[in-house]
Amino acid sequence: MSIIPVVMAGGSGTRLWPLSRQLYPKQFLPLLGDRTMLQETCARMEGMDCEPPLLICGEDHRFTVAEQLRLAGQAGGKILLEPEGRNTAPAVALAACYALDNSLEGDDPVLLVLAADHAIGDAVSFRRSVAAAITFARQGKLVTFGIVPDSPETGYGYIKCGAQFAGGPALEVAEFVEKPSMKVAESYLAQGGYLWNSGMFLFRADRYLEELANHRPDILAVCREAMAKAQEDEDFVRPNKALFLNCPEDSIDYAVMEKTPSAVVVPMDCGWSDVGSWSALWDVSDKDEQGNTLKGDVMALDTHNSYVQADRKLIATLGLRDMVVVESDDALMVADKSRVQEVKAIVASLREQRRSEADVHRKVFRPWGFYDSIENGPRFQVKRIVVKPGGRLSLQMHHHRAEHWIVVSGTALVTKGKEKFLLSENESTFIPIGETHRLENPGAIPLEMIEVQSGSYLGEDDIVRFEDIYDRQ
Repeated sequence: MSIIPVVMAGGSGTRLWPLSRQLYPKQFLPLLGDRTMLQETCARMEGMDCEPPLLICGEDHRFTVAEQLRLAGQAGGKILLEPEGRNTAPAVALAACYALDNSLEGDDPVLLVLAADHAIGDAVSFRRSVAAAITFARQGKLVTFGIVPDSPETGYGYIKCGAQFAGGPALEVAEFVEKPSMKVAESYLAQGGYLWNSGMFLFRADRYLEELANHRPDILAVCREAMAKAQEDEDFVRPNKALFLNCPEDSIDYAVMEKTPSAVVVPMDCGWSDVGSWSALWDVSDKDEQGNTLKGDVMALDTHNSYVQADRKLIATLGLRDMVVVESDDALMVADKSRVQEVKAIVASLREQRRSEADVHRKVFRPWGFYDSIENGPRFQVKRIVVKPGGRLSLQMHHHRAEHWIVVSGTALVTKGKEKFLLSENESTFIPIGETHRLENPGAIPLEMIEVQSGSYLGEDDIVRFEDIYDRQ
């Protein structure tokens, strides 16, 4: 009976702005080490008897997921693309349908459902808890993992535990409890018998679909229809969009776990955090003797119990207590650590003002590489463009801007109108308004170039694509 890790890699992570953005959320960031949170989640299964992971994300993030897995040497799994977010119950239903349709005859795949943006300090303990839960999952139980609490946390839901099952650590689920007040959370911690609800699960794919049929048949029907007409190319699995958009929205907890009599909880004590805020990240980060987490070029004088992160500039602090200071490529945030749950209000205000800082960084990743907006002003913009070996931009044209390309390093293969030619280091070309063009990297090293745009409108939506190997519109 195979175990298939199902890693949910969607979400916007607005509470960790300005580092986390809509198009590059926290699961793609190296918040606690050299590897990103997605890479850490996949690496956590090393040493377990697992199949390659099945990752779930949206269309906007598909190439970022694929590239991060490739860079970490963790390729081999499939990436299931949600046509639109409908919460966790439909997402896992899609994964369960795919696992059953692609399992060996007679095999009952077990799904280990994980979030890509959780931190776990003790991977050995994590694997030990999963191993202890496998027996119950194989017997048809729907296992959720409850985190042993070490503080009266108000930001998590709780699970009230019932009697322990014979032959293992699993407990009956007496009740799922919503996020409590501080007074109630303190009482939970004092009396014991309560665990944090981690949002991690282990169950057989067929049992999850059976319980979904019992409690939310409307979700199951849509997901089965969408997967029956799914398309698959290379690493990507695309459920039918037109059908899936009819799917109701619901979480696993509400749709199944709170209703099924087969739910059990296995305690897990592994240094878990959902890293849902800057204060939560400070909690699980390394600190100096003054209780500070300092990253980047930081000079902290008489500063205590604070989180300070510099990206491009020196940050000097003096006399701070319990503060969060984060500098990204295009924004600086300063907040009281006790109010970081309100950071999402900043993002909401940015969106109301239609500011790009809400959703994208100055450095924007694309399937062919990335670009970094170095400078902009009235009628001009300067970008640093890096195209990975074999990368190929779409064949396109612009109605409102012209472009000057200067190669810094590597070799560029340029299509301009009916011409096709190579550019080497220190060579350049000009793309007039309305000219059909394409940029490619035929070499074995990254192509780096400077692009100077000029014109009446420089927005990214001024692109007419004629051909695109990445199937973008």
